[in-house]
Amino acid sequence: MTECTERSPAIVATDVSRIYQLEGVSVPALRGVSLTVEPGDYLAIVGTSGSGKSTLMHLLGGLDRPTTGTLVIGGRDVATLSAPEMARLRNETVGFVFQSFHLLARTTALDNVALPLVYRGLGRRERRERAMAMLQRVGLAHRMNHRPNQMSGGEQQRVAIARALVTDPSVLLADEPTGNLDSATGQSILSLLESLNAEGVAVVLVTHERDVAARARRQIVMRDGLIVAGDPVSSAGWSSADTPEESSAPPSSVEAAP
Repeated sequence: MTECTERSPAIVATDVSRIYQLEGVSVPALRGVSLTVEPGDYLAIVGTSGSGKSTLMHLLGGLDRPTTGTLVIGGRDVATLSAPEMARLRNETVGFVFQSFHLLARTTALDNVALPLVYRGLGRRERRERAMAMLQRVGLAHRMNHRPNQMSGGEQQRVAIARALVTDPSVLLADEPTGNLDSATGQSILSLLESLNAEGVAVVLVTHERDVAARARRQIVMRDGLIVAGDPVSSAGWSSADTPEESSAPPSSVEAAP
């Protein structure tokens, strides 16, 4: 894992805001949010469309920077980092899992998983060895030479999880990881995430599904760019206004990530 310890939070956001400029109009996506992700945490972020949950996810993963406030990832204040330094911090600290998998279509599972290690400067042999070990860890050693179109949705998501973990991150950010899967496959993916969390990887997921959120040890509910309910949030705390839906931040604002 990275240098985060029990005494050093993995991610600390303090009074962060994010304001986008869209056609000359200022659009506040976050309006002063504070959140700490501890090593080994298991947190669900929920909220309606436009609540700011995906914007917050982008900030926590270093894909974007706050307009105001302080964001510290892996002990480093992102305001002090150049774009290359941010890319390296993401590569060393955070793993990303997306609803749509984002796998390279013409590339085998093995090479998809090995890709983030290119940015570490590792040689081809070491990249492949580490990728094979990670595919075995998620139960896909027998599919390592298959391309995404030769695999089921659940298998593709497992490849995406293996790719996220191959850099040995301290935090795994999962944006609707079960959204494109049937219920049985989704349950198996959640079980995998929970087993990884039990091994010490902090898991932060965005979801619109109540039963998925309920499996996390902590939940936060977002509305209008603010955290309106925090840890703990029981199912009794939900209202129709808080029913989660998909949301997304303006893609033009997000820095490219390796």
